[in-house]
Amino acid sequence: MTTYSSTPALLLALSATLTGVVAPAAQAAPGTSVPGQLFWKSCAQPGGPQVQECAELSVPIDYRDPGGEHIKLAVSRVPSDRPEARRGTLIVIPGGPGSSGVQRLTQKGAALQRELKGAYDVVSFDPRGVGGSTTASCGLAAEDRRLPNLRSWPAADGRIDENVARSRRIAEACHRAGGPVLRSLSTANEVRDIESFRKALGVAKLSAVGNSYGTYVGAVYAQKYPRRTDRWVLDSSGDPNPRRVARGWLANTGQAVEDRFPDFAAWAVHPDRDADGLGLGERAKDIRPGFLKLARSLDREPKQTTTPGVPLTGNLLRQALHVSLYSDAVFPQLARLIRAAQDPTVRPVLSDDLVKPMSDEAAAVTMAVICNDARWPGRVSSYRRAVAADRAAYPLTAGFPRNITPCAFWKDAPADEPTRITDEGPSNILMIQSLRDPSTPHFGGLRMRTALGDRARLVSVDQGGHSVYLGIGNVCGDRAVTAFLTTGERPERDTRCPAKGK
Repeated sequence: MTTYSSTPALLLALSATLTGVVAPAAQAAPGTSVPGQLFWKSCAQPGGPQVQECAELSVPIDYRDPGGEHIKLAVSRVPSDRPEARRGTLIVIPGGPGSSGVQRLTQKGAALQRELKGAYDVVSFDPRGVGGSTTASCGLAAEDRRLPNLRSWPAADGRIDENVARSRRIAEACHRAGGPVLRSLSTANEVRDIESFRKALGVAKLSAVGNSYGTYVGAVYAQKYPRRTDRWVLDSSGDPNPRRVARGWLANTGQAVEDRFPDFAAWAVHPDRDADGLGLGERAKDIRPGFLKLARSLDREPKQTTTPGVPLTGNLLRQALHVSLYSDAVFPQLARLIRAAQDPTVRPVLSDDLVKPMSDEAAAVTMAVICNDARWPGRVSSYRRAVAADRAAYPLTAGFPRNITPCAFWKDAPADEPTRITDEGPSNILMIQSLRDPSTPHFGGLRMRTALGDRARLVSVDQGGHSVYLGIGNVCGDRAVTAFLTTGERPERDTRCPAKGK
């Protein structure tokens, strides 16, 4: 859950949310878009399910004016390959904000069908503003769309003047260019869009797997439409505090990164690293101070890279760290960057997410949802104080989790008040959470668990990383979710799975 949450864009851009904003792998099929109706056509992609279908769903820009202007949502499904075993429809709720559900279904649909043994038609969609759905733009310069800039890293000395200027510039541009579509991008409308999708599918209830920011969407849907939920899975949840929402998710990042870093340190000194040429030392306790020393040296003297005009700075190294902590599989990439930064004879190679600007549409939806969801403080002085305190407490993230964003200067007030998640509703929710998640930390997930009360059970997995189900290789955790979705069985009480647990 990110925070600016495949890699959640919310979490990549603001807090780092690995679900990033992505172009959809399968676009909605062309054709007539009629409100409430779906016209399915094959949209199978190489490497994806051969039975995948796509359609367009017409929904109002403003649900308060259902007869007014409509926009399109790109929706997709992978029908059950075992009709005799089919028990319902499962919606995959993408993270972000800004991730493509159509692409996620292309990537994960076949694996879900195998794991769930055909128990569901699996469906998903591109939320409004994303991929094949109707998008908006802010007309931002390329430099303002680079991820390191959208993430509001303070200057090397802790000043935030440049962040303030950029945030103000972005907010004003979005107000000028965004129009009614941009103003409609919100969690509340995504929840309404899911309900419209359910009706168009002609099903009485939905089951769901929501991931990262998608857990918040899923929780709000379950609060607003409890009788329309069947078996509900929230994978990697954040604190649902309605007064803070995404601002709170972002603020939790400093502690989350500190909790996760020891996993990387242990990996970096494992004897196997010497064979890989990726070892960073002999003692795990030395890795953190070594990383901080390297980042400070790059603050003072950035190092030229293979990308002309883009040197490796301390903040780029810190951003690479946060992204890498999402998955153990990315640890080698981070180790190579660190070793290259330490070697005076080598020019580091920067990954695309550190160099290339996001598309204007992707940047717009990433910001608009969190800014439209809740009011953010507007006093610059409060951000300066918060950044200074956060830099001292959590040097690995150097103050960005509490820094200013365009939301501080957003021109349009939220159209809907944030939803308060409560224990009122059916007891049909299973939460799963990594103990060391760099984006949606376990302590934030516990606040979602507390809010839901007896409606939920929580499976905590003693591993690091973001996005647990069929994502980090924990057999115990995967089995718990699969059993719930296929049989309805949940643990009688909150439980814990060991690392790689079987």
